[in-house]
Amino acid sequence: MELNQKSDNSVLGEAAGRTANDGTGIVQLDPWLSPFRDALRSRYFKAQQWIKTIDETEGGLDKFSKGYEKFGLIVKDNGDVVYREWAPNALRAYLIGDFNGWNRDATPMVKNNFGVFEVTIPGKDGQPAIPHDSKLKISLVVPNDHARQERIPAWITRVTQDLSVSPVYDARFWYPPKDQRYVFKNPRPKKPASVRIYEAHVGISSPDPKVATYKEFTRNVLPRIKKLGYNVIQLMAIMEHAYYASFGYQINSFFAASSRYGLPDDLKDLIDTAHGMGITVLLDVVHSHASKNVLDGLNMFDNSDHQYFHEGAKGRHELWDSRLFNYGNHEVLRFLLSNLRFWMEEYQFDGFRFDGVTSMLYSHHGIGTGFSGGYHEYFGPGVDEEGVVYLMLANELLHQLYPEVITIAEDVSGMPGLCVALSLGGVGFDYRLAMAIPDLYIKWLKEKQDIDWDMGNLAFTLTNRRHGEKTIAYAESHDQALVGDKSLLMWLCDAEMYTNMSVLSELTPVIDRGLALHKMIRLITHGLGGEGYLNFEGNEFGHPEWLDFPREGNGNSFHYARRQFNLVDDQLLRYRFLNEFDSKMQWTEEKYGWLHSEQAYVSLKHEGDKVIVFERAGLLWIFNWHPSSSFTDYRIGVEQEGTYRIILNTDDEQFGGHARLNAQQRYFTTPFGWNGRKNFLQVYIPARTAIVLALESTL
Repeated sequence: MELNQKSDNSVLGEAAGRTANDGTGIVQLDPWLSPFRDALRSRYFKAQQWIKTIDETEGGLDKFSKGYEKFGLIVKDNGDVVYREWAPNALRAYLIGDFNGWNRDATPMVKNNFGVFEVTIPGKDGQPAIPHDSKLKISLVVPNDHARQERIPAWITRVTQDLSVSPVYDARFWYPPKDQRYVFKNPRPKKPASVRIYEAHVGISSPDPKVATYKEFTRNVLPRIKKLGYNVIQLMAIMEHAYYASFGYQINSFFAASSRYGLPDDLKDLIDTAHGMGITVLLDVVHSHASKNVLDGLNMFDNSDHQYFHEGAKGRHELWDSRLFNYGNHEVLRFLLSNLRFWMEEYQFDGFRFDGVTSMLYSHHGIGTGFSGGYHEYFGPGVDEEGVVYLMLANELLHQLYPEVITIAEDVSGMPGLCVALSLGGVGFDYRLAMAIPDLYIKWLKEKQDIDWDMGNLAFTLTNRRHGEKTIAYAESHDQALVGDKSLLMWLCDAEMYTNMSVLSELTPVIDRGLALHKMIRLITHGLGGEGYLNFEGNEFGHPEWLDFPREGNGNSFHYARRQFNLVDDQLLRYRFLNEFDSKMQWTEEKYGWLHSEQAYVSLKHEGDKVIVFERAGLLWIFNWHPSSSFTDYRIGVEQEGTYRIILNTDDEQFGGHARLNAQQRYFTTPFGWNGRKNFLQVYIPARTAIVLALESTL
């Protein structure tokens, strides 16, 4: 752990201690990697070679990643607009738009030796001759048919869609007058020691059946997130995507913030307001693939199959029906690395959750591959070394330019070294997502009786992570809420959520169990599962029903594409109990900081009693999962002697519990070894209850 923390997150940096600077330092962290030293060296030197090439040809990564200052539509101080576009396969190119009456021959472009077209539209009286927010396109003459094809500029920063006319996007020249541009007021917050992530989608962030806006999110949702105690927001579906129901994962314009939620400045205000609340904001970035749209995407941009993507089958993802980037191409690297830099600079995002990392790491993209954890799966012919090296370069760039940045990998394979420093031969991410945890809960709720829950398996799944690689745990994310699946509370309570969630109705055994397990599942995931925690918007209060966007198959209904915050605001509904508990859990972590503490010590996994006990951050965590048995004077081992009190109790009345425990109760340790700990204390733990104890001196 220390070796990783003390080593530079750079392939040009120094590894701590007496570690070889050849990409094999990671073997010290995990000796099982020893047979794969050659593969580790290979990707390490490839990353170094790319940086050397970029230094020699582009003047360094810093300059290279400012591609948006060179490509697309650039306005000079004198009002001239310079437009550059890389389209090597095209024969001729013209800029067309409202500004020249869409005359296809009026504004020809000149092509250089690198396949880049360029044109300058002279300014008028120091102002651009292209009106702000007017429409434009690039018109290309391509080989073979010599016909014209119109495309949306690849680096465009704003596109709009009018579904009443066509689903195809229009490109806009976005250049507001200087006095109307957004000016950021708040500095970026410091990188939090513990990340508590609220995963959110702007469009669904309203109880009303509609697409919600950036402004509504800023006004209505940010205060909720702050009150709940989350310190990081992960925004989904921001990069422009033609099809709303793709959940933002089929990108057509990589530099454009989705216009369906409002103007670019509205998103800037959202991020700025969050920063003012001390909240870090991450972008869910999609560099794993791109929309196959031709008319308003990157696909077949210059009429070749291989401009941004691999040619043929290698460039197509058969499950996602989308195009796959060629990460070994110089201009593709410029485009993607500049894209990361753009979102950090233009919108002041604080980092990224990289989507679909598994697809980027392997040439099989994880399709039809059940990862067993065997190390041979992570090296060899199945690995896409160019994809691995791209991710290394992305982390190199981000961590060198923005020391406070946060990068998270969504990888299902468990590749070793993903969150290890680049100087040691890792890929350089800060965190990875613990994707096995939610799968376990769903599987058990579907297939097992509560009495058959396996305490050893539960503890193992929550602690089974690579030592020294930071993990973000979650009980459920957006993946579990999508059509065809159900939220955890829906699995627990099902039909009774519609009849018995009011405090005026009977507390049925089903609802009682649902509330109890919902809190316990979240608490044990938070305490034991990782070095960060994530919750999907609405799940904190047990949002009913799945998530489904308007599409042909459901009559374009918004019924399931919304978050019913009205449920939690209604004091007569039991959802507020779960919301209160979630908030208490986040703020208690803020005080005690267990997420950035050493991994927990699990002292008890009792299958018969269904009890799990562990210690972390000086706190004593006790879970009784038994559906019917409560235990009096239950003996619990604890290392640190002293007087303990309850700081978190799932059975508390304010969280919808039965108030079977006295909050003022003091627990005294006895200096007698128990369960491998130096002391013990005795507690009453009711059925389906979890309590967290702290030394009285810390209260």
